[in-house]
Parts: sequence; structure tokens; C-alpha cells
Amino acid sequence: ELKRMSVSREQRGRGLARALCREVLAFARARGYGAVVLSTSMVQVAAQRLYEGQGFRRVGASYPSLLGTLLNFQIFHYRCDLGDGT
Repeated sequence: ELKRMSVSREQRGRGLARALCREVLAFARARGYGAVVLSTSMVQVAAQRLYEGQGFRRVGASYPSLLGTLLNFQIFHYRCDLGDGT
């Protein structure tokens, strides 16, 4: 599970997030993991584009709390299948 990946504002736009994401996927694939999963909020549109561009697909959504439900604030769940590591 990939959690809380971020790049400081000063360093954004330099490809660091894409490189970090590729490294995580390569690391997991090399160790025989079948998939990487992550979650991001509905307002993190740039993150959604990043993950989708790296091969993640949205597999679900949920509300983080009752307040989230009342505000219609969703958390999107993503998965990237890695295959058999070959």
C-alpha cells in the first residue's frame, strides 16, 4: 500500500512524483507483489491524473466519515496490477 506520497510545492513540476511512483511499482514488482493499492481524495485531481497515468485504475470510492457522507466528500481507491514480476 502506497501511503501519503507527496512532493513539496517548491519541487513540483519536475517529474519527481512520476519517478517516485515508478520506483514504488518497480520495487513491488521486483519483490513479487501482485498489485499496489492506494487511496486519494476526490479533490486531489492532480494525484488522480498521476496515478491513472502510471497504470492505476479506480476500483471504488468511500466516505471517510458521517460528515464526509453529508458533504459528499469521497475517497477514491486505486489499484495497479503488476503481473507476475517478469
